Amino acid sequence: MNAPLTPPDAPVRGAPIRFFEKRRKVYPRKVSGPFRRLKWAILVVTLAIYYITPWLRWDRGPHAPDQAVLVDLAGRRFFMGPIEIWPQEFYYVAGLLVMAGIGLFLITSTVGRAWCGYACPQTVWTDLYMAVERAIEGDRNARMKLDRAPWTFSKIAKRGTVHFLWLVIALLTGGAWVFYFTDAPTLLARLLDGTAPAAAYAAIGILTFTTYTLAGLMREQVCTYMCPWPRIQSAMLDEDSFIVTYKAWRGEPRGSAKAKAADPAIGDCVDCRACVAVCPTGIDIRDGPQLECITCALCIDACNEVMGKLGRPADLIGYSTLRRDGKESRGEPLEPMWKTFVRPRTLLYFALWAGIGIAMLVVLAGRQSLGITVAQDRNPLMVTMADGSLRNGYTVKILNKAARPRDVVVTLEGLPEARLWESLGAGAPSTAFRATVRPDGVETYRIFVRVPAGRLAAEHTPFTFRVTSVEDPGGRPEVAEADARFTVVRR
Repeated sequence: MNAPLTPPDAPVRGAPIRFFEKRRKVYPRKVSGPFRRLKWAILVVTLAIYYITPWLRWDRGPHAPDQAVLVDLAGRRFFMGPIEIWPQEFYYVAGLLVMAGIGLFLITSTVGRAWCGYACPQTVWTDLYMAVERAIEGDRNARMKLDRAPWTFSKIAKRGTVHFLWLVIALLTGGAWVFYFTDAPTLLARLLDGTAPAAAYAAIGILTFTTYTLAGLMREQVCTYMCPWPRIQSAMLDEDSFIVTYKAWRGEPRGSAKAKAADPAIGDCVDCRACVAVCPTGIDIRDGPQLECITCALCIDACNEVMGKLGRPADLIGYSTLRRDGKESRGEPLEPMWKTFVRPRTLLYFALWAGIGIAMLVVLAGRQSLGITVAQDRNPLMVTMADGSLRNGYTVKILNKAARPRDVVVTLEGLPEARLWESLGAGAPSTAFRATVRPDGVETYRIFVRVPAGRLAAEHTPFTFRVTSVEDPGGRPEVAEADARFTVVRR
């Protein structure tokens, strides 16, 4: 009996099964052009912002930190220039995150993955790492040749220098991050003399490792496999979204310059693969839109360079929409460019983004720097005094968001003939209680409220604690209120 035929690609019994393709290393070639210059400009600006911002100063007075941008975990506050965000105002941070998400939707629906190609931290640091590698090891062909070469002193020296510089950049990146969470000059001095908190060294170590690994070793794999945005972007794109597009109607069929001279039907693409050589993710844009494409537009620069040398029209690869590309291939008139950007989807995203931003600005401009919260004592709810009057106790917290001490006056509204006093105070019960609240802080007081006997018929009587700032002559006092209730326990 004949044995069954076995397909040539069938797995061999006992051999390990491979579920994933082995990584094909990408060697991007150096390219010049307007999009490459734009990427360099964005890289310099974004890195400058990241590394320099913790060292900028902002004078907030003697009672507040002078670092322009500071996430003060110990004080549970966030400073950004003149703005100070407290824990109970976290909705501002939530609003910024929502704006960032909607802004990403807006950018993607308008110009594709422009964020990924130009400003994403993974892209920026990977570009920086590749620039270091190219400066030490050479351009594409030199790096490929070095990879195939045996391990000599020269190869060890080049590779060692590259990885050392990568580690230095990663260390500076991790160090810059922790400077956002405490006073940068003070922390730097403590880091150098070994007295900084262990958490600071741990954070720098983790960020150094992740920066070195993601930007230096994994590179395009982060964008292809780890980042969720390539999967999400398909829902954001439509036929009117600008993406990097290969004009197949003009480039196909491919052929050399000599072939085109002999046959005018040959397209403009000479199959030089320059667009593939410069791609940081190693794809061929001529295969159409792909998940791996980050819309960096370096292939446009590479192709235009070749078209210029051949004397052919530019933008065989260029930014376009599927709709415009189809019309252009059929020779139909194209609509004005602004109509491509201004369409219902982009207008909706922009309206949501701008609306949230304006609402946050309005709330921020009208917020008070004075606040009060009240919690009623639960045990005992009520105390009967020797003269028959009734007393309730309250824990009152007064918040001062200003960068200076403030004198305030606490009064009651809605309780006729009521008197109040601080539990630790030596003064007699009065209609008002005066206190001084420290700058950028919260003061807690235990306050008793007394009502004459027989004045309240209800078991629970609502009233209001009102705190009023005592400003300088001519100043405008601030007022904050908190609702409370006076409890009468019937026996």
